[in-house]
Amino acid sequence: MVPPRLSVVSDISREMEVMSANDDADNIRDQGAPHALSDPEAAVDHLSKSALREKLRRLEAILFASADPVDAKTLARCLEPDDDINALLAELQNEYKDRGIALVRVAGRWQFRTADDLSYLLERQQKEERKLSKAALETLAIIAYHQPVTRAEIEEIRGVSTSPGTLDVLMETNWIRPRGRRRAPGRPLTYGTTETFLVHFGLDAIKDLPGLADLKAAGLLDANLPPNFTMPAPTDIAALMPDELPLSDDGDEEEQEALPLDGDEDEAADEDIVAEGSEAPSEPEAE
Repeated sequence: MVPPRLSVVSDISREMEVMSANDDADNIRDQGAPHALSDPEAAVDHLSKSALREKLRRLEAILFASADPVDAKTLARCLEPDDDINALLAELQNEYKDRGIALVRVAGRWQFRTADDLSYLLERQQKEERKLSKAALETLAIIAYHQPVTRAEIEEIRGVSTSPGTLDVLMETNWIRPRGRRRAPGRPLTYGTTETFLVHFGLDAIKDLPGLADLKAAGLLDANLPPNFTMPAPTDIAALMPDELPLSDDGDEEEQEALPLDGDEDEAADEDIVAEGSEAPSEPEAE
């Protein structure tokens, strides 16, 4: 059996290796930072840049870890008393101006936020479904079957007052719209349904709304209804009715006001006949 060979390493060679490694580290350090004796100004500049970088790193760490905006007074606690916090924040803001996140000031405080031009990458669109109240459903049904109808007429049919918020909710869903104004004192708004209403409820036209027989068959109406109970035939004519005025354009209003209603035509004809019969007879001419 051959005994293993042992190599003896002297302490002198090991010390030489350590000294060589230290020399290499000193060379690298000398290359990165100028020696104080050779260039004192460059050495001071290097130290100031290192101190500045350390201060910016502290601010960056606090802002990054905070979920809410941080005021300058809180940020200044991690710095020296004589440090200019506003100048440091401006420097940090300048460093992040071309990055994916930016340092912004909101409500007098500072916070990291996604860059404005990249915010679309984080958007998430989600439809929010809201259940209509009973009052809104009743109002929508009245408008659908009785359009064009005013708020006062809706309240008369429902038997209770209608909150303005109910109509606002229905207009936000784009199911109803103001059609025009009623030819009545105060010129109240008249409401009707929209194309979005038809699309949502799967209707080709407003006349496809369920009638009296359909509602009875669906169990939505009481079987013992009054004998004279009827339902209006819904219509959604886009043109204004004779008793409606346009929403705006005063010139059109004057022109619309000149159009007589059916009852007004008969009254006007009767007035003409009375006027003709009440004319005083002419005196005979003297011969």
